[in-house]
Amino acid sequence: MVKGLLFLSQTNTSSFFSIDNLRFLLIVFCAFVVLSLAAKQIGDIFAKIGLPLITGFLFTGMLVGPFVLGLMTQPAVSKLKFIDDLSLAVIALAAGSELYLRELKQQFKSIAWITSAQFISIFGLGTVALVFLADWIPFMSRMQTGGKIAVAMMAASILVARSPSSAIAIINELRAKGPFTRTLLGVTILTDVGVIVLFAISFSVAKTLLEGRSFNSIALLILAGELLLAFGLGYLFSRLFQRLFALRLHRYITRVGIVLLGYGVFALDHQISRMSHIYLPFEIHLEPLLICMIAGFFITNYSRYRLDFVEKLHKIAPPIYVAFFTLTGASLGLDVLLKTWSIALILVLVRLVTIFLGSWAGGTLAGDPPKHNRLSWMVYLTQAGVGLGLAKQVSSAFPTWGTAFATMIISVIVVDQIAGPPLFKWAIHKIGEAHTRAETPTFDGIRDAVIFGLDGRTRALGRSLQRHGWKVKIATLKAQSHDEEPNDNIEVCYIPDLSLRSFQPLELEKAEAVVMMLSDDQNYQAAELVYEHFGIKTVVVLLHDRKNFERFHKIGTLIVDPDTAMISLFDHFVRSPLGTSFLLGLDERQDVLDLEVRDPALNGVFLRELTLPSDVLILSVTHKGKQLVSHGYTQLEVGDQVSVIGSPESIEKVSLLFEKV
Repeated sequence: MVKGLLFLSQTNTSSFFSIDNLRFLLIVFCAFVVLSLAAKQIGDIFAKIGLPLITGFLFTGMLVGPFVLGLMTQPAVSKLKFIDDLSLAVIALAAGSELYLRELKQQFKSIAWITSAQFISIFGLGTVALVFLADWIPFMSRMQTGGKIAVAMMAASILVARSPSSAIAIINELRAKGPFTRTLLGVTILTDVGVIVLFAISFSVAKTLLEGRSFNSIALLILAGELLLAFGLGYLFSRLFQRLFALRLHRYITRVGIVLLGYGVFALDHQISRMSHIYLPFEIHLEPLLICMIAGFFITNYSRYRLDFVEKLHKIAPPIYVAFFTLTGASLGLDVLLKTWSIALILVLVRLVTIFLGSWAGGTLAGDPPKHNRLSWMVYLTQAGVGLGLAKQVSSAFPTWGTAFATMIISVIVVDQIAGPPLFKWAIHKIGEAHTRAETPTFDGIRDAVIFGLDGRTRALGRSLQRHGWKVKIATLKAQSHDEEPNDNIEVCYIPDLSLRSFQPLELEKAEAVVMMLSDDQNYQAAELVYEHFGIKTVVVLLHDRKNFERFHKIGTLIVDPDTAMISLFDHFVRSPLGTSFLLGLDERQDVLDLEVRDPALNGVFLRELTLPSDVLILSVTHKGKQLVSHGYTQLEVGDQVSVIGSPESIEKVSLLFEKV
């Protein structure tokens, strides 16, 4: 149906704002939203088999694009260029925000050496390799030596380009952090800034060689002016973003404002190019990505809104990545790849070898660990927006052979964008800087809870859990004298610090729940270790400072803010005193408990088919992270969480019903 709508609506009109054009755009946009939702689900499937999310998004885009299923035609894809601009603006802002000088200072030596070595190896050796390969590249074989060198320089400069969008997306997915991650991100972003300058110089030299005229230094002066203008505009837009944050608008309005301001950079670039073409003897080309990166850099390093800025970008990023990489996949010229696969494969190998040499040499000169130097080439393969844009610029400037040039370069980018993300993810895991959730431990038949912190509150909580059949351990960082030990049969474990080695006596691999009641910093340190190494889903944290809420929320903890909890408790007591008493367990005759369905025989069983005690009521069913209001025709699956209310004795019978026989 989507395909039919897109074909029926392909009407060329003279005005962008014509009724036909707007109708076509609306249909295309709605179709793309539906396809993006499908891409999100496919990306999740790819993640489950160990591939990056963005690989799933790219695959979906290629599948629905013009060259496979044709659900998105080429005219439809071209109409969605504004999504590219919106996405690239946010991605470039995020890239700039990652250049936090305080954190990059330790890796500055590595970043400088690796970036320099890669520029020399990829551009230098790439140019030489392309000159030698010229006789096997049809459109280059007919050129004079000067022309071959000119084309080789432009192609080699584009081969230097990276994909900050891919890097940031995978880093966010893996929650990667550490010296290797900081170095690769710094190198990736600085390279994409530097490649714009390198290509501009190569382009000016190439035009001189190809047109057989003397070298014109005015072009370099124009380039320098464009870079200075981009730097000034980057600073100006950073001030506009700060004004937006200072208004303290609703969080959704602020997020929309960030996206629109970022898109404004691209709109301004289009307007300046158009006006300069009309009124000046030369055309001014700004680089919107560079402007957004500079804006993000200034906000992060020279304003008091860094945390707000990073938090808002973190919320905006997931849908942006889905839309951008799905559209990128649909835009990839798979027909081009089929025609030029042999040349593309050779250039991919040339680029891979030069990246390896540059990464290894730069890392060795910087004194990085040998393991980092051996694997770092894998994280620099991906290419995307900048490379595509530069290839299209050559195509426009040299119409006789530019299309063939762009075809060759785009083929290389397609291969790198498909092969790069899985290698990137593998390298991060191999280095050990991925911080994803560990696999959830299997239930051993006993409900175990570990409480961090030793005081009257934690002991009271431990006793309450014991009354409900839980086995409880309390972990404390301070040694306890025997005189202080009350007679409540709760095992207290002294741990010298918050480390994996110290956690061994706690047997966290058996735990179903963990409660953190230390300081915020200690709670986060412990919660992150539990998240990465034990995968326990129920981790409850007592929050002391509201500004730490977001970092706990990112790792899936259940957060108890005392002030908010107290207000909410009073509110519920006023509006529903009986219901609140039940939920809090103040009525000893009633209890509320979450039970997990573990018996495979209950797969597909309707709630109405269960034989439950008469005093038990099922409140809700949580299926794959989504809470459902239960009714008689709600079907159960193994792994579902079922919330029940009833007498303790009856709830115990229900828990046995859900257990695996």
